[in-house]
Amino acid sequence: MYFAACNPQLAKGVTLLNATPFWGFLPNPIRSPRWSRIFPWAGTFPLPSSVRKLTELVWQKISEPSNIEEILKQVYADHSTKVDKVFSRILEIVQHPAAAASFASIMFAPRGQLSFQEALTRCELQNVPICLMYGKDDPWVRPIWGLKVKRQIPQAPYYQISPAGHCPHDEVPEVVNYLLRGWIKSLESEGSLSLPLLEQPELTEKIFSREVEYIREEGTRKSVRVQYFGSKVSLWDQMISSLISSSAKLLSNGR
Repeated sequence: MYFAACNPQLAKGVTLLNATPFWGFLPNPIRSPRWSRIFPWAGTFPLPSSVRKLTELVWQKISEPSNIEEILKQVYADHSTKVDKVFSRILEIVQHPAAAASFASIMFAPRGQLSFQEALTRCELQNVPICLMYGKDDPWVRPIWGLKVKRQIPQAPYYQISPAGHCPHDEVPEVVNYLLRGWIKSLESEGSLSLPLLEQPELTEKIFSREVEYIREEGTRKSVRVQYFGSKVSLWDQMISSLISSSAKLLSNGR
């Protein structure tokens, strides 16, 4: 998003996939020079020795296999998803000698010169198309964040997938690829090809949902519900839709 906002000539469009708009907790040295003096280290390498010692203590706890396993349970909405490869890969990464330092660099990174909202505004003013895709069951970046972006840029197509958590591209890659490829084809055709699930033009402005069935690598058939929010969906419509969806999920769990 930041790159597209600063280099619109190099971006045909941006897909926000469970985008995390709250990051960079320290003041930016250019925008807030006085505040940044309080935090003299801004996530650059090498780490100061005091930061390294503190980080390593925290990192030892975070990188324990049992904690990683617990985090993965939160990330994936469908617990039948096989995460063995992801788990082993994460274990391999956290054991790297530079892992703790990389973690500290991310945590202590200052805010960007553009805020998330400012980057969105720039993309809109510079005609950089944006598509929103969110796993509805994300425990960290709740759908409210995607809907907030949707309110700022009403014309951006917004797809909400369920069940899917924080990593829908890994949990339901077939569905994400279907939506992403369809959006790219629509962009490249300059709108002559309809967006995924929008074969009927009148649906563009509305809110609706569809069951999308797909075949997994192992040959099993599965389906997810994809909800689409159109360009003229009001905040009230969003709230009603969310309430209906939540009620349906509660009833389904109750059975």
